[in-house]
Amino acid sequence: MKKMPLFSKSHKSPAEIVKTLKDNLAILEKQDKKTDKASEEVSKSLQAMKEILCGTNDKEPPTEAVAQLAQELYNSGLLVTLIADLQLIDFEGKKDVTQIFNNILRRQIGTRSPTVEYISAHPHILFMLLKGYEAPQIALRCGIMLRECIRHEPLAKIILFSNQFRDFFKYVELSTFDIASDAFATFKIFEDYEKLLQSENYVTKRQSLKLLGELILDRHNFAIMTKYISKPENLKLMMNLLRDKSPNIQFEAFHVFKVFVASPHKTQPIVEILLKNQPKLIEFLSSFQKERTDDEQFTDEKNYLIKQIRDLKKTTP
Repeated sequence: MKKMPLFSKSHKSPAEIVKTLKDNLAILEKQDKKTDKASEEVSKSLQAMKEILCGTNDKEPPTEAVAQLAQELYNSGLLVTLIADLQLIDFEGKKDVTQIFNNILRRQIGTRSPTVEYISAHPHILFMLLKGYEAPQIALRCGIMLRECIRHEPLAKIILFSNQFRDFFKYVELSTFDIASDAFATFKIFEDYEKLLQSENYVTKRQSLKLLGELILDRHNFAIMTKYISKPENLKLMMNLLRDKSPNIQFEAFHVFKVFVASPHKTQPIVEILLKNQPKLIEFLSSFQKERTDDEQFTDEKNYLIKQIRDLKKTTP
């Protein structure tokens, strides 16, 4: 293939950089005697890649080269390899991989985000990053890349609706404080996805509600629960969802709504909403899902909430 005039003899083309990087990562994977030289080549290739994507002090990134590099990264599967081999790359190289990954992820063509589309089609990339929390040498790097991914709603949904989402509960409990804190910081981004609860899609809405319920009822997530139930807009949303046309969604909403009412530390705005709607709520809950006659716990909880709402005015001046 004829070399583009864009790249001088001393500068490799994106295709050459990707090939060199891939070949040398394969040598590192084998862990034989040639690893020092391979490690050096990996560092050089990552630097060259970073230069194309970020430009240099005096030059903007060349658009054509960036497009070629992105295409090579997708076609060669190198994005996956870089994450899979992250532990084999030296400290500076790990930083470069993170920068390259996040830069290529933010890249847009008009309204399209090609890397978001690529990762949506290869979701195992997200789960590799999530699992990175189990490896101390790469946990914080994986956390940075994962947070960048879940700022994009399509990628956040993949994790949110997967079985692996529950691993966050495990990671925020890790004994290594900085890793547990990083996992918590990543996890908190999901709070921004409350709009999923307002989705027109039944499955999205129900799944989001179910997860929200699990999340705020888990005692490990006390800080998240406290923050969530302090916001009046969240209470209003739950009160609307109690009237959803689907009984299943009403039921999931009830489990979140009860946390607002049962909390002994309600914020003033929450108390005001409950007081303003006091007669309506008592009447509504009295006849809410009466057909669940065989569910004693639900009936007990409902009666408890009615009592809590009825007693509210006694605690306010």
